[in-house]
Amino acid sequence: MQRRAFLAAGLGAMATTAIPGISLGEDVIKLRELYARDGSESDLALSLEGERITVDGFMAPPLKAESQFFVLTRIPMAVCPFCETEADWPADILAVYTKRIVDVVPFNRRIKSRGVLELGPYRDPDTGFLSMVRLNDAVYS
Repeated sequence: MQRRAFLAAGLGAMATTAIPGISLGEDVIKLRELYARDGSESDLALSLEGERITVDGFMAPPLKAESQFFVLTRIPMAVCPFCETEADWPADILAVYTKRIVDVVPFNRRIKSRGVLELGPYRDPDTGFLSMVRLNDAVYS
């Protein structure tokens, strides 16, 4: 019986180990909470602008190799949801900009991204990708 208790304690310790850049016990925001019904920024997003927040979702396949950003989606997507105009921006995706080249995660694995919330239109100079809501200086796991 002591062996089982030891193993259970070890597994519990591993489960509570901090992930670099992601703190345990913090509030994780859902993508849909960042947008109002009309597609504009939600009151929550407006109140958190400039703050470091954590959002969970799925990494869409990147627009180009060796990029420093990816698109976070509410549901797994096998293709990247590239948007042309502000009006076309879906309410369930988020651009995530990192300091390093992104290591691609399989599109069906849930991840958490933590970064500074920025609002308003921004067109990526390398890809032309237009975002209305994004995380900057982000980490993910």
